[in-house]
Amino acid sequence: MDIQYSSQMPAMDSFHALFESTGWNREYQATPEELILAVTNSQFVVNAYDGEKLVGFGRVVTDGVLHAMIYDMIILPSYQNRGIGSRILNLLVNKCREANIRDIQLFCAQNKQGFYEKHGFSIRPADAPGMQYRKK
Repeated sequence: MDIQYSSQMPAMDSFHALFESTGWNREYQATPEELILAVTNSQFVVNAYDGEKLVGFGRVVTDGVLHAMIYDMIILPSYQNRGIGSRILNLLVNKCREANIRDIQLFCAQNKQGFYEKHGFSIRPADAPGMQYRKK
C-alpha cells in the first residue's frame, strides 16, 4: 500500500463519500456543497489517497496565533489501523507548531481517546470537555 498525502482540497464527491462513512452526517445532514465549503474555510487540510481513492482526511481551523482546532479526522474503515490516521494527525500538529500556534484542541469520537493520547493529547477536565495538545 502506497498512501500519498496532500494538502490540496479534496474533490467534493470524494470528500462527501468519506464523510458519510463516519455516520456523522445522520446528525448534520450536510450536502456535498456544504461539506466542501467547510473544508475550504479551513486553514490546513491533509488528505490521504490510495491511488485516486480518498481514504483519509483531517483539517484545522485556527485563529493563526493562539488556538487551533482539529476537525474531521476520518479514515475509511477498511484503511484503519494502518498508520494513516497517525500520519495525518502528525502532519496537522506539525503545521500548527510551525505556525507557533500555542493551543491545539480537538473533538474526539467515542472510544478514540487512546489514539490521541499516544500522540501527545490529554483529556481535559470535566468542566472543560474535549482534548488538548500542549507543547512540552
